[in-house]
Amino acid sequence: MVNNICVGRRKTAVARAFLTPGSGKITVNGKDVTDYFPTEVLLEEVRQPMTVTETNDRYDVRIRVHGGGTHGQAGAVKMSIARALVALDEEFRPKLRSGGYLTRDSRMVERKKYGQKKARKRFQFSKR
Repeated sequence: MVNNICVGRRKTAVARAFLTPGSGKITVNGKDVTDYFPTEVLLEEVRQPMTVTETNDRYDVRIRVHGGGTHGQAGAVKMSIARALVALDEEFRPKLRSGGYLTRDSRMVERKKYGQKKARKRFQFSKR
């Protein structure tokens, strides 16, 4: 958390957020956030921590994210931005905590077991 760099994780995605004072521009892996996340739902999810804390126009956010898919990456970005905001100002913690932005969503894909078709699906049983 040195220099307002914070990590967020979701599924297999990992995001690092770098906050600097600015006009509210968000870039993800060198692209504008609207180009990187295709749907309005994902864009809203990424912007939620800044909307809740009313810091949309105060900080520029630069994000490096890798792993996972678009939904997992959006969740990781949301968490990293929330953690970076708390690192900047501890007064944001109650709002972000009550919204659930600081809680790690630990749901992962269950691994495939040996002797089975998928994680839980079994091969068809034949008595004879």
